[in-house]
Amino acid sequence: MVTSVSGMESGAALDAGAFEAFRIFLQEAAGIDLGSNKQYLVATRIRRILIDYKLGSLIELVQTIKQPSQRELRQKVIDAMTTNETFWFRDIYPYDYLQSTLLPEWFKNKPNGRMRIWSSACSSGQEPYSISIILEEFSKRNFGKRINAEIVATDLSTEIMAQAKSAEYDRLSVSRGLSSERLRENFEEIEKEKWRVKPGIKSRITFRSQNLKDSYVMLGRFDIVFCRNVLIYFSGELKQDIIKRIHATMNPGGYLFLGSSESLGESAKLFDMVHCSPGVVYRAK
Repeated sequence: MVTSVSGMESGAALDAGAFEAFRIFLQEAAGIDLGSNKQYLVATRIRRILIDYKLGSLIELVQTIKQPSQRELRQKVIDAMTTNETFWFRDIYPYDYLQSTLLPEWFKNKPNGRMRIWSSACSSGQEPYSISIILEEFSKRNFGKRINAEIVATDLSTEIMAQAKSAEYDRLSVSRGLSSERLRENFEEIEKEKWRVKPGIKSRITFRSQNLKDSYVMLGRFDIVFCRNVLIYFSGELKQDIIKRIHATMNPGGYLFLGSSESLGESAKLFDMVHCSPGVVYRAK
Protein backbone atom coordinates (compact mmCIF):
# COMPACT_ATOMS: atom_id res chain seq x y z
CA MET A 1 0.00 0.00 0.00
CA VAL A 2 1.27 3.49 -0.87
CA THR A 3 0.34 6.04 1.77
CA SER A 4 -1.53 9.07 0.51
CA VAL A 5 -1.14 12.65 1.71
CA SER A 6 -4.34 12.36 3.70
CA GLY A 7 -3.10 9.13 5.26
CA MET A 8 0.15 10.78 6.24
CA GLU A 9 -1.77 13.63 7.82
CA SER A 10 -3.38 11.22 10.24
CA GLY A 11 -0.05 9.57 11.04
CA ALA A 12 -0.80 6.29 9.28
CA ALA A 13 2.07 3.83 8.83
CA LEU A 14 4.18 4.56 5.76
CA ASP A 15 4.86 2.04 3.05
CA ALA A 16 7.95 0.14 4.27
CA GLY A 17 9.78 0.28 0.95
CA ALA A 18 9.17 4.01 0.51
CA PHE A 19 10.27 4.74 4.06
CA GLU A 20 13.48 2.75 3.62
CA ALA A 21 14.24 4.57 0.36
CA PHE A 22 13.68 7.89 2.13
CA ARG A 23 15.99 6.82 4.98
CA ILE A 24 18.74 6.01 2.49
CA PHE A 25 18.31 9.36 0.73
CA LEU A 26 18.54 11.28 4.01
CA GLN A 27 21.63 9.40 5.13
CA GLU A 28 23.42 9.92 1.82
CA ALA A 29 22.45 13.60 1.54
CA ALA A 30 22.82 14.77 5.14
CA GLY A 31 24.37 11.93 7.11
CA ILE A 32 21.29 11.68 9.33
CA ASP A 33 20.72 8.15 10.59
CA LEU A 34 16.93 8.07 10.76
CA GLY A 35 15.65 5.36 13.07
CA SER A 36 13.32 2.65 11.80
CA ASN A 37 10.56 3.91 14.11
CA LYS A 38 10.45 7.47 12.74
CA GLN A 39 7.60 7.08 10.26
CA TYR A 40 5.40 9.57 12.09
CA LEU A 41 8.21 12.16 12.18
CA VAL A 42 8.70 11.82 8.42
CA ALA A 43 4.97 12.00 7.74
CA THR A 44 4.61 15.14 9.86
CA ARG A 45 7.58 17.02 8.45
CA ILE A 46 7.12 16.37 4.73
CA ARG A 47 3.33 16.63 4.52
CA ARG A 48 3.51 20.33 3.57
CA ILE A 49 6.07 19.56 0.85
CA LEU A 50 3.86 16.87 -0.67
CA ILE A 51 0.96 19.30 -0.83
CA ASP A 52 3.03 22.19 -2.25
CA TYR A 53 4.59 20.02 -4.97
CA LYS A 54 1.36 18.07 -5.65
CA LEU A 55 2.97 14.74 -4.82
CA GLY A 56 0.63 11.97 -3.75
CA SER A 57 2.92 9.76 -1.67
CA LEU A 58 6.30 9.32 -0.05
CA ILE A 59 7.52 7.00 -2.81
CA GLU A 60 6.61 9.63 -5.41
CA LEU A 61 8.65 12.17 -3.43
CA VAL A 62 11.65 9.83 -3.29
CA GLN A 63 11.46 9.23 -7.04
CA THR A 64 11.19 12.96 -7.75
CA ILE A 65 14.09 14.12 -5.57
CA LYS A 66 16.41 11.71 -7.41
CA GLN A 67 15.98 13.77 -10.58
CA PRO A 68 18.98 16.08 -11.22
CA SER A 69 16.66 19.02 -11.91
CA GLN A 70 15.09 18.86 -8.42
CA ARG A 71 17.82 20.55 -6.37
CA GLU A 72 15.36 22.96 -4.78
CA LEU A 73 13.06 20.14 -3.72
CA ARG A 74 15.97 18.14 -2.34
CA GLN A 75 17.03 21.11 -0.22
CA LYS A 76 13.49 21.66 1.05
CA VAL A 77 13.29 18.04 2.15
CA ILE A 78 16.65 18.29 3.93
CA ASP A 79 15.56 21.54 5.59
CA ALA A 80 12.33 19.92 6.77
CA MET A 81 14.10 16.90 8.24
CA THR A 82 16.96 18.76 9.91
CA THR A 83 16.36 19.04 13.63
CA ASN A 84 16.34 22.71 14.61
CA GLU A 85 15.63 22.45 18.33
CA THR A 86 17.74 25.13 20.00
CA PHE A 87 17.66 27.86 22.60
CA TRP A 88 19.87 30.49 24.20
CA PHE A 89 22.82 29.48 26.43
CA ARG A 90 21.84 25.81 26.21
CA ASP A 91 23.06 23.81 29.25
CA ILE A 92 24.75 27.06 30.42
CA TYR A 93 28.05 25.43 31.54
CA PRO A 94 29.84 25.81 28.16
CA TYR A 95 29.16 29.54 28.28
CA ASP A 96 30.10 29.86 31.95
CA TYR A 97 33.38 28.03 31.29
CA LEU A 98 34.05 30.15 28.23
CA GLN A 99 33.61 33.33 30.25
CA SER A 100 35.26 32.27 33.52
CA THR A 101 38.21 30.28 32.18
CA LEU A 102 38.85 30.21 28.43
CA LEU A 103 38.54 33.92 27.69
CA PRO A 104 40.70 35.03 30.66
CA GLU A 105 43.35 32.45 29.67
CA TRP A 106 43.34 33.70 26.10
CA PHE A 107 43.57 37.35 27.11
CA LYS A 108 46.47 36.56 29.45
CA ASN A 109 48.45 34.50 26.95
CA LYS A 110 47.46 36.02 23.61
CA PRO A 111 46.14 39.55 24.26
CA ASN A 112 46.76 40.59 20.67
CA GLY A 113 45.86 37.27 19.07
CA ARG A 114 42.79 36.55 16.99
CA MET A 115 40.50 33.89 18.43
CA ARG A 116 38.45 31.80 16.01
CA ILE A 117 35.36 29.94 17.20
CA TRP A 118 33.29 27.51 15.16
CA SER A 119 29.60 27.02 15.92
CA SER A 120 28.72 23.97 13.82
CA ALA A 121 25.08 23.05 13.19
CA CYS A 122 24.17 26.53 14.43
CA SER A 123 20.48 26.17 13.51
CA SER A 124 18.57 29.47 13.86
CA GLY A 125 21.53 31.25 15.42
CA GLN A 126 20.99 31.09 19.17
CA GLU A 127 24.32 29.38 19.81
CA PRO A 128 26.66 31.75 17.90
CA TYR A 129 24.80 34.81 19.18
CA SER A 130 25.06 33.44 22.75
CA ILE A 131 28.82 33.04 22.27
CA SER A 132 29.10 36.60 20.97
CA ILE A 133 27.11 37.90 23.95
CA ILE A 134 29.59 36.16 26.28
CA LEU A 135 32.46 37.91 24.47
CA GLU A 136 30.67 41.24 24.91
CA GLU A 137 30.08 40.61 28.61
CA PHE A 138 33.73 39.67 29.09
CA SER A 139 34.75 43.01 27.63
CA LYS A 140 32.38 44.95 29.91
CA ARG A 141 33.61 43.10 33.00
CA ASN A 142 37.22 43.83 32.08
CA PHE A 143 36.99 47.59 31.61
CA GLY A 144 36.56 47.49 27.86
CA LYS A 145 39.38 45.06 27.09
CA ARG A 146 38.26 43.25 23.98
CA ILE A 147 39.29 39.93 22.49
CA ASN A 148 39.64 40.01 18.73
CA ALA A 149 37.34 37.10 17.87
CA GLU A 150 35.61 35.68 14.82
CA ILE A 151 32.72 33.24 15.15
CA VAL A 152 32.09 31.05 12.11
CA ALA A 153 28.53 29.67 12.26
CA THR A 154 27.56 26.86 9.89
CA ASP A 155 24.51 24.74 9.14
CA LEU A 156 23.27 22.43 6.42
CA SER A 157 19.79 23.95 6.14
CA THR A 158 19.67 27.00 3.89
CA GLU A 159 16.26 27.98 5.25
CA ILE A 160 17.33 27.95 8.89
CA MET A 161 20.58 29.70 7.95
CA ALA A 162 18.59 32.57 6.43
CA GLN A 163 16.67 32.87 9.68
CA ALA A 164 19.92 32.96 11.66
CA LYS A 165 21.37 35.66 9.41
CA SER A 166 18.31 37.84 9.90
CA ALA A 167 19.06 37.91 13.66
CA GLU A 168 15.36 38.51 14.35
CA TYR A 169 13.41 36.61 17.00
CA ASP A 170 9.86 36.60 18.32
CA ARG A 171 8.58 36.39 21.88
CA LEU A 172 8.62 32.60 21.98
CA SER A 173 12.22 32.44 20.73
CA VAL A 174 13.65 34.98 23.17
CA SER A 175 11.82 33.39 26.08
CA ARG A 176 13.82 30.17 25.73
CA GLY A 177 16.95 30.66 27.83
CA LEU A 178 17.41 34.41 27.44
CA SER A 179 17.18 36.56 30.57
CA SER A 180 15.39 39.90 30.51
CA GLU A 181 18.71 41.62 31.25
CA ARG A 182 20.49 40.01 28.32
CA LEU A 183 17.53 40.78 26.08
CA ARG A 184 17.65 44.42 27.09
CA GLU A 185 21.44 44.74 26.71
CA ASN A 186 21.95 42.88 23.43
CA PHE A 187 18.75 43.28 21.40
CA GLU A 188 16.64 46.09 19.98
CA GLU A 189 12.89 45.79 19.71
CA ILE A 190 11.98 46.37 16.07
CA GLU A 191 8.24 45.91 16.47
CA LYS A 192 5.84 44.62 19.08
CA GLU A 193 6.95 41.18 20.29
CA LYS A 194 9.92 41.07 17.88
CA TRP A 195 13.60 41.77 18.53
CA ARG A 196 16.82 41.99 16.51
CA VAL A 197 20.34 41.24 17.74
CA LYS A 198 22.35 44.46 18.02
CA PRO A 199 24.95 45.07 15.27
CA GLY A 200 27.90 44.81 17.65
CA ILE A 201 26.91 41.28 18.64
CA LYS A 202 26.19 40.21 15.07
CA SER A 203 29.37 41.71 13.59
CA ARG A 204 31.60 38.98 15.07
CA ILE A 205 29.72 36.22 13.24
CA THR A 206 30.18 34.88 9.72
CA PHE A 207 27.50 32.46 8.50
CA ARG A 208 28.37 29.75 5.99
CA SER A 209 26.54 26.77 4.55
CA GLN A 210 28.27 23.55 5.59
CA ASN A 211 27.37 19.89 5.47
CA LEU A 212 29.28 18.11 8.24
CA LYS A 213 29.81 15.22 5.82
CA ASP A 214 31.85 17.48 3.52
CA SER A 215 35.38 18.90 3.77
CA TYR A 216 36.13 21.59 6.38
CA VAL A 217 39.32 22.81 4.68
CA MET A 218 37.83 26.13 3.56
CA LEU A 219 36.73 26.98 7.10
CA GLY A 220 40.28 27.41 8.36
CA ARG A 221 41.52 26.59 11.85
CA PHE A 222 39.86 27.15 15.20
CA ASP A 223 40.68 27.68 18.86
CA ILE A 224 37.24 26.66 20.13
CA VAL A 225 34.61 24.45 18.49
CA PHE A 226 30.99 24.03 19.54
CA CYS A 227 29.55 20.84 18.00
CA ARG A 228 26.64 20.27 20.33
CA ASN A 229 23.56 18.06 20.09
CA VAL A 230 24.09 17.07 16.45
CA LEU A 231 26.36 14.00 16.52
CA ILE A 232 23.56 11.94 18.07
CA TYR A 233 21.79 11.97 14.68
CA PHE A 234 24.68 10.31 12.82
CA SER A 235 25.81 6.72 12.54
CA GLY A 236 28.71 5.67 14.74
CA GLU A 237 31.10 5.53 11.79
CA LEU A 238 30.17 8.99 10.50
CA LYS A 239 30.31 10.43 14.02
CA GLN A 240 33.92 9.26 14.43
CA ASP A 241 34.84 10.61 11.01
CA ILE A 242 33.37 14.02 11.89
CA ILE A 243 35.16 14.20 15.25
CA LYS A 244 38.51 13.32 13.66
CA ARG A 245 38.07 15.95 10.96
CA ILE A 246 36.99 18.55 13.52
CA HIS A 247 40.16 17.76 15.47
CA ALA A 248 42.16 18.42 12.29
CA THR A 249 40.72 21.95 12.14
CA MET A 250 41.69 22.75 15.73
CA ASN A 251 44.83 24.50 16.86
CA PRO A 252 46.82 22.51 19.43
CA GLY A 253 45.29 23.06 22.86
CA GLY A 254 41.96 24.14 21.35
CA TYR A 255 38.71 23.26 23.09
CA LEU A 256 35.76 21.20 21.83
CA PHE A 257 32.29 21.37 23.38
CA LEU A 258 29.89 18.50 22.71
CA GLY A 259 26.29 18.08 23.81
CA SER A 260 25.67 16.86 27.35
CA SER A 261 24.58 13.43 26.06
CA GLU A 262 27.41 13.07 23.53
CA SER A 263 30.86 11.52 23.89
CA LEU A 264 34.04 11.11 21.82
CA GLY A 265 34.02 7.33 21.65
CA GLU A 266 37.16 5.93 20.04
CA SER A 267 38.31 9.46 19.14
CA ALA A 268 38.95 10.18 22.84
CA LYS A 269 42.67 9.57 22.24
CA LEU A 270 42.81 12.84 20.30
CA PHE A 271 41.73 14.93 23.31
CA ASP A 272 42.23 15.45 27.03
CA MET A 273 39.03 15.63 29.06
CA VAL A 274 38.65 18.74 31.22
CA HIS A 275 35.96 18.81 33.92
CA CYS A 276 33.97 22.05 34.07
CA SER A 277 31.91 21.07 37.14
CA PRO A 278 29.31 20.45 35.83
CA GLY A 279 29.97 19.16 32.37
CA VAL A 280 33.16 18.48 30.45
CA VAL A 281 35.11 20.06 27.61
CA TYR A 282 37.72 18.36 25.43
CA ARG A 283 41.18 19.82 24.87
CA ALA A 284 42.83 18.93 21.56
CA LYS A 285 46.19 17.18 21.79
